[in-house]
Amino acid sequence: MDITISATFLPHDDPDAALAFYRDTLGFEVRNDVGYGGMRWITVGPADQPGTSIVLHPPAVDPGITDDERRVVTEMMAKGTYASIILATKDVDATFERLQAGDADVVQEPTDQPYGIRDCAFRDPAGNMVRIQEVH
Repeated sequence: MDITISATFLPHDDPDAALAFYRDTLGFEVRNDVGYGGMRWITVGPADQPGTSIVLHPPAVDPGITDDERRVVTEMMAKGTYASIILATKDVDATFERLQAGDADVVQEPTDQPYGIRDCAFRDPAGNMVRIQEVH
């Protein structure tokens, strides 16, 4: 079986701030930017990985979501507990310095974890947890 990751979805509540973070701060390329009904879906990804994308989408727009569920999603996003993604880099310290210089919201400086990973963490403008781990 040959299965790869094509896309993952992260909510955003400010498309311009999300675009600035993922394009300008993280350096991802913009693959698609679609507006519909006053909302925007922005697809980004690493330039050297054209088959892997992150779709930044308006939160809780699924027609099957109730008003109570929409409220919970909004509250969780505000607390930074709704969504997360783990990225990888060969030099977590250099990546951390670049993101910190770009005024990203630092959650954790580079740390050697007891389970063998060195990583750091930020929140994107919507509150999503972005962990970046070092790989060799």
